[in-house]
Amino acid sequence: MLIDTHCHLDFPDFAPEQAEIVARAHARGVRRMITISTHLSRFEQVKTVAEKYENVFFTVGTHPHHSHEEVMPTVEDLVSLSRHPKCVGLGEAGLDYHYDSAPRDISRQVFLTHIEAARQTGLPLVIHTRDADEDCATILKEEMSKGAFKALLHCFTSGEALALTAIGLGVYISFSGVLTFKNSQSLRDIAKKLPLSHLLVETDAPFLAPIPHRGKRNEPAYVVDTARVLAEIKEVDEGEIARQTTENALRLFSKMPPLEGVR
Repeated sequence: MLIDTHCHLDFPDFAPEQAEIVARAHARGVRRMITISTHLSRFEQVKTVAEKYENVFFTVGTHPHHSHEEVMPTVEDLVSLSRHPKCVGLGEAGLDYHYDSAPRDISRQVFLTHIEAARQTGLPLVIHTRDADEDCATILKEEMSKGAFKALLHCFTSGEALALTAIGLGVYISFSGVLTFKNSQSLRDIAKKLPLSHLLVETDAPFLAPIPHRGKRNEPAYVVDTARVLAEIKEVDEGEIARQTTENALRLFSKMPPLEGVR
């Protein structure tokens, strides 16, 4: 069994066949999916998807791409919305210097607000970071020193220094289909060095479909293909990767109910 720790089932790409997509994932052994918020203003849509399917959960937050478009969230807003029984995390929030869609100071403030909400709720923060390794590492170190919080770096494509800093702070790292791409050897080299106890798998669907689906719309069922490559990298069988990443996901997203047969 596997858990897709990051997908976007509320996106219009999935609307015509949402139920079929969830069923296909379950048929491949994907027992849980977490659909991730990108706009606080779309809370109702994300929540509705999770309420529709027993094996789908959700987060609440604002993506850095949209941090300047949305009303600035307060800690109280995030804490209040996160009380929904199927809300298992915060974010995704963070820094993106690749597209620089929003002013960096606004993205930083939204990021810090989500961190404080993570502290207060005990829920993990899903962090989006791209081309912002140094600033992300600095924020993680400074904020952890003020009070611990749970977090993961999702769709990890950053450098080894940030990976090691995050692991040292107890932050989890999640790999997407990018791990399977032919030009991602440096990412596979980083994955090989990291402890399996803090690794997760995801799709980031509908984006970044793994090989052999690259070029197609991604969907949660394809997390199986990323897990297979991670097993090859870590030199363990696929069953061990499934067991360990599922245990890790349930440990981090501890508000999710347990799965039968998983510690």
